[in-house]
Amino acid sequence: MHTEHFDYNLLSVFDAMLRERSVTRAASQLGLTQSAMSHALNRLRDYFQDPLFVKTTRGMTPTIKAEALAETILEVMTAMRTRVLPQASFEPASMNRTFTLCMTDMGELVFLPPLMEKLRSVAPHCKLRTLQVPIPQIEALLASGDADLLLGSVQTAPESLFQQQLFMHGFVTIVSTRNKEVGDTLTQEQFESMPQVAVSLAGRSSPTYDSAFERHGLRRNIYLHTPHFLTIPLLMDREPQLIATVPEELANVFSRYGIVRVVKPPVTLPPYALSQYWHPRFHHDPAIVWLRQLVKQTFDTYPNIEA
Repeated sequence: MHTEHFDYNLLSVFDAMLRERSVTRAASQLGLTQSAMSHALNRLRDYFQDPLFVKTTRGMTPTIKAEALAETILEVMTAMRTRVLPQASFEPASMNRTFTLCMTDMGELVFLPPLMEKLRSVAPHCKLRTLQVPIPQIEALLASGDADLLLGSVQTAPESLFQQQLFMHGFVTIVSTRNKEVGDTLTQEQFESMPQVAVSLAGRSSPTYDSAFERHGLRRNIYLHTPHFLTIPLLMDREPQLIATVPEELANVFSRYGIVRVVKPPVTLPPYALSQYWHPRFHHDPAIVWLRQLVKQTFDTYPNIEA
């Protein structure tokens, strides 16, 4: 192999194919036509004398040689993004990029609207994409660049990730507006006897909830575990006897639609932090640094913002 004959722009083509496993999506990420992307991929194949990516039921899968090259090429691309490109001027107003955020459906409902509004005002050509993935997959997703930030409260976040606290969550209990048994307050007897909906994002109930209830000797009559926050008010509308304890910001959004109302739980639950998390590989990436700053600024005055 002769390096003087190699077009180093092809490294970005290899990198995009590793991320997207699709010629069409990789072309879109690089701003190329599909024809130009196919031509660049063929040049890579000719140079390395290997197909590099072959079509399978899971998309364009890397060959053994491509997998052997992947780590080195990713290191080169990371160095370019974090050490070389930051030296150039960075203008959010002219940036054209899609940022990918990992968050729950609660995050989409409560936190995404103000962030979208902020992004449109300072970086009108940028777009957002959201993902909801299991916690064990988060580190690899952030390391690969397939996701830029994780927004949420993660009790078991990988230690390798950087994090920054945004604000503290409080908790309240919500009941159906059709529930006539509960007044402005919820007694301990009502709380323990009424069937409850619990959100279990990781397949188990929240340790924040459990430890607080246990310290006060409270037992919950959990009727349903669900990984989705947004189903709760709809279920309560159909089954008015159900109650749920959720973050206060989410409860306030729900109550605007007239399906549920907010009451205080019989005990005071400790708040917990909502943070943003990112991978060390992209700690100095200028676009990700800017995105983190934007997120922090957006929620500096939370919850005193319109969601």
